[in-house]
This record gives sequence, structure tokens and C-alpha cells, in this order.
Amino acid sequence: MAHWTGVFPAVTTKLFEDGSVDLVATQASIERLIQNGVSGVIVLPMLGENASLSPEERESVIRAAKEVVAGRVPLLSGLAEISTSNAVKSARLYQSYGAEGLMVFPSLAYMTDVHETVGWYKAVAAATDLPIMIYNNPIAYKVDVTPVVLRELVNVPTIQCIKEESGDIRRVTDIYNELGDRFSVFCGVDDLILESMALGTTGWVSGFTNAWPKECVGLFDKCAAGQFVEARMLYRLLTPAFHLDTDVKLVQYVKLAEHLVYGAPEWVRKPRLPLIGAERQRVIAIIQDAMTSLAASPLRVS
Repeated sequence: MAHWTGVFPAVTTKLFEDGSVDLVATQASIERLIQNGVSGVIVLPMLGENASLSPEERESVIRAAKEVVAGRVPLLSGLAEISTSNAVKSARLYQSYGAEGLMVFPSLAYMTDVHETVGWYKAVAAATDLPIMIYNNPIAYKVDVTPVVLRELVNVPTIQCIKEESGDIRRVTDIYNELGDRFSVFCGVDDLILESMALGTTGWVSGFTNAWPKECVGLFDKCAAGQFVEARMLYRLLTPAFHLDTDVKLVQYVKLAEHLVYGAPEWVRKPRLPLIGAERQRVIAIIQDAMTSLAASPLRVS
């Protein structure tokens, strides 16, 4: 069974202006990420507008990603469904399309209790032999995979990892204290990566790595090496942009950052709409300030 560690960007799904999927641009962005040192890629995350895509579009994204990744890093797919039966079906299909792991959301339409949450993840795990990362974002999905829930999943060997996005930095230590190293813990929000690494997380599911892959990998590596003085300087430089990763419009924000940094299309699938007016100018100013500061910083990763 694979052991995941490092920076795993939550890849945005590139779209044309009419909302259709741009597979060529999506593949180009994945290639750019790999060339800049990421340790894995996750397609169809929330940031990839998973819930807005049709089943056929999801298949095309996974297959296109498989083609460009070509075994160089692990390829995970987000799995976001409403019913257990659809989650089980999707797990099997995504494996057949080439996914090498799954990042599994809780049920999107129902706030499961502890018993139901355990049942959900056990059912998905029983449907496939792929390794699984639990997506824990109780702020957005109102389901919290706590150490109590994880305790009930200890004996499911394919559940390997949790993307921890509760917003409570104490949770990292609570998981390790309760369960030791049974589960890998990945930081799930960009503006907690340094704090999370200091507490022992071994990976990072990142949004703004889409825009700045080399810099984010460099930040992760500095933290992993215990070089926290330099890491803090780089982190402080990027944190105003990283704060955008926790906003409800993070899809628009990250895609706009990609557009400004390297020219990727910023189009989103409705009901999301491109940013306009004062909000757009505010986000552009934050991104451009980060770009300018990175270019001038002695910590810039060459």
C-alpha cells in the first residue's frame, strides 16, 4: 500500500468561457505541477468543481490526468456523492479510469452522525482496493471526522490518510495522541501549513500550489527539514494569498491567481461566476503583491 507524503495540489479543472471542460489546459497545468516538484496530484477536488461536472466529464478529467501523469506521481481523484450507492459506484468507476487513490468527501446532502459517517467510509473502502484519503471539512460539509470516528476506521487498511481541514490546529495533535501514526495527516488549508508541519503533518493538500508550485513545494520542504526561520519568512509573504484558500469563492480566487501567474484560463462553471468590480480588484492586488514580493525575496525558489 502506498504511503503518501509531500505536496498534493487540489487541481483546478480548466474550462472554456462557455463552461465546457478544457482538457488540454488541464493537462498542461498538471504537467507544470509535476515539473515543479509536487509529490502527487488530486483531480476533481472541490476546487476542481467536482459537483458541477457530469459523470462523463469526470471520466474525461481522470483519463486525461492519467495520460499526462504517466506514473510519475500518485494520481488521486476526489469522490463527492450524495448517496452511498453512488459513492460505491463512483469508487469502482474512478479506479477503472486510472485513479490510483481516492479523496473521499462525506455525503454532500446529509449531515451524517458518527455511526453513519463510519458506515459511509467503510462502504466506499469495501468497493475498491484503492488507498483512501478522508476529506474532513466540517466547516463546509457539517460532518466532522474526529479522532472518535477515526478510531472506528482503524481496521480498514485502505483508509490511510485524512485531509484535516477542521480549522482547529489542535486536531493534528489530538489525532496523533489518540491513534499514533495509524493515519497520515495532511494539512488541508493553505494558511495553516506551517503550524500543521510544526505539529507533525506529513503532507499538504494545497490550493495555491496551482499558482506557485515551486514556491509551495519549497515552503513544505523547509518545514520538513526543520528550517522554520526561513519557512516563516516565506509563509508570511504568501499568507495574505493563502487566506483566500478558506473563502467560499476559493475556486474563483485560485483560478484568477493561476491566470495572473501563468496565463491559465480563469473560467468557472455556473452558478459560480468570474469575479468583477471591487472584489476582483481586491483579489488581483493580493495576488500581484505576492508575485512582486516573491520576485524580490531572497527566499525565492529558483
